[in-house]
Amino acid sequence: MSDENPMVSITVCVRDGVDWIDGCLESLIAQSYRPLEVIAIDDGSTDGSREKLLDWKERTGEVPILILTQEAKGLSAGRQKAVEQAKGKWVAITDIDVRPEPDWISNMVSEIHPIDGQEKIVAVTGRTIFEHEGDIVSRVRSVEIATKYRSRPRRTSLANGPCSMFERESLLEIGGFNPEWYHAEDMEVSLRLISKGGAIIYAPDAVVHHVPEVESPRFLAKRRRDARAHMRIVRHFPRSKRKGPGLDFIGSSTLVLTIFPLWVMALISGIPFFFSLITQPDWTWEDAKIRWQTQLLLATICLMALHEFILWRGPLGVVNRGAIKQGKWSLVAIFKIRNLTLRWSIALWQGMLLGLTDALRGKNGHRKLFGKKLK
Repeated sequence: MSDENPMVSITVCVRDGVDWIDGCLESLIAQSYRPLEVIAIDDGSTDGSREKLLDWKERTGEVPILILTQEAKGLSAGRQKAVEQAKGKWVAITDIDVRPEPDWISNMVSEIHPIDGQEKIVAVTGRTIFEHEGDIVSRVRSVEIATKYRSRPRRTSLANGPCSMFERESLLEIGGFNPEWYHAEDMEVSLRLISKGGAIIYAPDAVVHHVPEVESPRFLAKRRRDARAHMRIVRHFPRSKRKGPGLDFIGSSTLVLTIFPLWVMALISGIPFFFSLITQPDWTWEDAKIRWQTQLLLATICLMALHEFILWRGPLGVVNRGAIKQGKWSLVAIFKIRNLTLRWSIALWQGMLLGLTDALRGKNGHRKLFGKKLK
């Protein structure tokens, strides 16, 4: 087996995703690349996913399939178990709700050779296309992810979980995936690999398709989880100490964060004026209190204007306008966008507070604020 044609182990974890298993595994064994093996791990499923995976264990074919099971320990623990069992020089990771195109692995392998003597390529990441249906949620997610990839450089800072592969030896040298990590395990190992001098290469032609995110509760839960995990990333890898490219996959979250504070400030500044209108029907403009509250009302108007600017212009505006264009412009669609972005902002703040709690307690992969550093 030559370096030109190294063995690749594709790993995928599942917890309660029984309806996605067949489609995902069929797309994995249909990969055009050889030599190849597939490792699937059940992480304590209760919906029949474990039994569905074990059915695949009996199948024979050109691509060997290894099925592993464990108690509900989390995605990082599952990924690490697969890495330890893998026979490939390169280990690819994906998600059970993803459908890779047949040349996904081939297009990543074509990028493992450095273009100069200074590069040590330790990971290659492809491109995820989020499918969408007729709802605002899946359209927003689809456009947001497409926007992130549009300006991505060749050398990047993140080997995304649904569509990447790692050099197994380099991954094990940094300790692999820590079972204590709460989410964002792909970003954590990516930054650790870069800190050791490795390079992560973006292969735009290595494409996988993600099933639509059509339910707002699921969408918001994922954004809350992202924010919670990114608190750990920011603490452990501050910009002043990071090597290589900056975090290039944060996307519109930074702007979304501002939406909830804007609404809070608008309510605080506008409520006193309208309260006075109701309780003081004989008010006049000469009243100093009314003048002060009028100034607050003007501040409210300015804040709401800023809110509208953020919603429809700049990076977040690109996402929102694109999501509506995929459907149809209407007052209902605009209201749904406003509603979703406000709830999205609240979810991010909730996640950040949970991340702060994790930091204070030294849980979910955080080192304690006043304790020993994480090794």
